[in-house]
This record gives sequence, C-alpha cells and structure tokens, in this order.
Amino acid sequence: MEIKSRFDHFNINVLDLDRSIAFYGKALGLKEHHRKEATDGSFTLVYLTDNETGFLLELTWLRDRKEAYELGDNESHLCFRVAGDYDKVREYHRELGYICFENNEMGSVSYTHLTLPTKA
Repeated sequence: MEIKSRFDHFNINVLDLDRSIAFYGKALGLKEHHRKEATDGSFTLVYLTDNETGFLLELTWLRDRKEAYELGDNESHLCFRVAGDYDKVREYHRELGYICFENNEMGSVSYTHLTLPTKA
C-alpha cells in the first residue's frame, strides 16, 4: 500500500493564548484561521495560517495548566522562510526581544530562533 499525505499542521502548547497569538502575528505575520473550544472550557485550539501554504500552526491552551512547559534539550523547531531582506527582519526581531539564539556558523545559511519574551 502506498500512503499519500501532506503536511497539515504543527502543534505548540501555550500558557497564554492571547500573548501567543499576538507574538506569532507580530513576529511572523500569522493570522487566526479558526478555533475550537471545548464545551466544558477545558481547552482551546487556535489554528494560525500564513494564507499562502495551507499549513497551519495549532496553539493549544489547556485551562488547568499553570506551570511553564519545559522543552529541555529537545531541538524540535518550526522553520519559517521569510520574504524580503532577512537582515532587516532579524533586526526587527532583535528590537522586539524575540531572538533567543542565532546560529551564524551554518555556512551560507543563518538560523535565528525566536521566543516569546517573558512578561515584564
């Protein structure tokens, strides 16, 4: 049997849904596509889109979760290609305090890792 599939979405669990939606909107231009809310209020799923590819980023908020998620040494990541002047985009992210790691030693490719800043 040959299985044919396509990418659909990637999930990230978040503690503050509104802050996370604002972050992905400001940092990457993502917009809310749709959401699903549990009838008992125990969770909310928000799907963000780039309005280009059909791929969605799912943000999962769990009502009873109070402690921060710990990713440890896991190097899972979600890669976005940005249009335009990459250096200007990176400087914009730096000004917003979103950059948590930069890898400039990958030859002709540079990777910048973003994070939602801690509340002030």
